[in-house]
Amino acid sequence: TVNQNLCSEDSDRVVFHCEIDIGKAKMKYDAGDHVAIYPENNPKMVKDLAERLDVELDQVFSLDCVDEFTSKKHPFPCPTTYRTALTHYVDINTPIRTNVLRDLAQYATDENEKEFLNKLTSNTVEGKNQYNNWVVKDQRHLLQILEDCPSLQPPIDHILELMPRLQARYYSIASSPKENPKSIHVCAALVKYTTNSGRQAEGVCTSWLQKLTPSEMDEYTIPVFVRRNQGFRLPRRAATPIIMVGPGTGLAPFRGFIQHRAALRAEGKEVGENVLFFGCRHQDKDFLYSDELYQYADDGIIQLYTAFSRDTEKKVYVQNIMEDNGYLIWELLEQGAHFYVCGDARHMARDVHQQLIDIIQLHGKRERKVAEAYVVSMENSFRYQKDVWS
Repeated sequence: TVNQNLCSEDSDRVVFHCEIDIGKAKMKYDAGDHVAIYPENNPKMVKDLAERLDVELDQVFSLDCVDEFTSKKHPFPCPTTYRTALTHYVDINTPIRTNVLRDLAQYATDENEKEFLNKLTSNTVEGKNQYNNWVVKDQRHLLQILEDCPSLQPPIDHILELMPRLQARYYSIASSPKENPKSIHVCAALVKYTTNSGRQAEGVCTSWLQKLTPSEMDEYTIPVFVRRNQGFRLPRRAATPIIMVGPGTGLAPFRGFIQHRAALRAEGKEVGENVLFFGCRHQDKDFLYSDELYQYADDGIIQLYTAFSRDTEKKVYVQNIMEDNGYLIWELLEQGAHFYVCGDARHMARDVHQQLIDIIQLHGKRERKVAEAYVVSMENSFRYQKDVWS
């Protein structure tokens, strides 16, 4: 029902906020859960693939499983059209796996291309390196391999049999049912980049969602379901303090947490401290939900600490502002606070983890090993929870 860009027009990033109406779906969720969205493949890619393979997209067909050991009669709902199968059921964006490439290589009529494709799928060191460089690092998907190997002309039915199914994409829900019982909010960054081969690439789901702009005349129906996330839950006692660390779109579940705690407070319940550490590149370009967060801070619902890494001479990240407010974090931890991290697992979450240990060591006056054991104890008692991705 809503789809809007949260970044400024002069930002080089696009982060959109969309709202999915679940009023008629009888769907329930809790703050911290994930929403799974089944995307559609890019229609231009589907059209280009059909032209390359000389396929009539609206032709009806049925693909039957002949494997006696499988319980499925069809790999996806059949009968269907090639357009529907290539749009909804088959993953045509992911770099091709070696077993698929091996089966496709037999359809190359040029011996040099066939030899090259077979080498990519071999178990030799050279073959593995070539596959890693040419397919994985260059992010070559099916259409691009067909473009780069002109003699390769596999039958569409064999392709549909070989290719993996198009999977749902999971997003942290950016709302609370206490405030939004009939809608699920999603905050997602548009994935768009140039591959090593110089081609433009984009995220299947985010690029599709971005194009769905609702209006009074148009509305869109998208297939979704809720995945419960029991490992990322607010404390049972509302009076328990919480510390949230979520740069960028890692803010999403914390928006739901804050909405939930604000609703409890409006009901007259005792609510503990809500401390949020948020970071982004530029305050005036990609500070997500800035007006909301400032209002929550003015209303005394949250304590807000921000890091804008590109607005200062020395880059400042969430772990740096955690260090600056280490004593506050230690005080709240000693009061039983729950600590949450959401976002990038490879760098941010690791750095935040180390900073948390540093804070406990410094302000708790503990030996390093004791501080590390303190954090492990928090994890084991579900006081330290992560919702991270790589």
